[in-house]
Amino acid sequence: MPETEALISLPLFPLQAVLFPGGLLSLKVFEARYLDLVSASLREQKPFGVVALRQGSEVRKAGEPVVLEDIGTTAELLDVDSTQPGILQVRCRGLHRFKVQSREQQPDGLWLARARVIDDDDENVAPVGAYLESVRGLANAIATLKQQGTEPFLKPFKFESAGWVANRWCEILPISVAAKQKLMELPDPQVRLQLVNEFLRTKGVVK
Repeated sequence: MPETEALISLPLFPLQAVLFPGGLLSLKVFEARYLDLVSASLREQKPFGVVALRQGSEVRKAGEPVVLEDIGTTAELLDVDSTQPGILQVRCRGLHRFKVQSREQQPDGLWLARARVIDDDDENVAPVGAYLESVRGLANAIATLKQQGTEPFLKPFKFESAGWVANRWCEILPISVAAKQKLMELPDPQVRLQLVNEFLRTKGVVK
């Protein structure tokens, strides 16, 4: 999997979810370590890293073992609202995948990582042949969700990009966090879309 050479320093936000590049993530932040993370990210205009939990819970519990995935996605803040004292409602956009090279946990429980950024999907790789049904299916799903008052995806929509289409499907499909993690890690966007397309066919979503 291609990676850039330079190491970057990232505070990590572990979740029982997978953030994809270009994805929209909403968070309710109330733990002190993550309130500090959001404040620093807002102040310094720097992204943080979102990683899926392989083991453990999102809220810190004394003595509970925590295992993080090695590949995650950097996130940039879009909106930060404080609706009540000590709680922040946050919306983020997924940016770039990264691979953790090393990590350490601070006394307050916050994980800090040294990581390498993984090359983005080539947006010029377009959906081909049979996968075009998945493109049409996603457009229909977006229209249906909008009618229901839900808009889970950020614009601009990139239906001409295989990686974008695959990522958006991965976000809304009823599959496990582990399965989403494996799909997110795939370096070839066409392969990711192929696997999504096969799943959609087995469920009768596309023909």
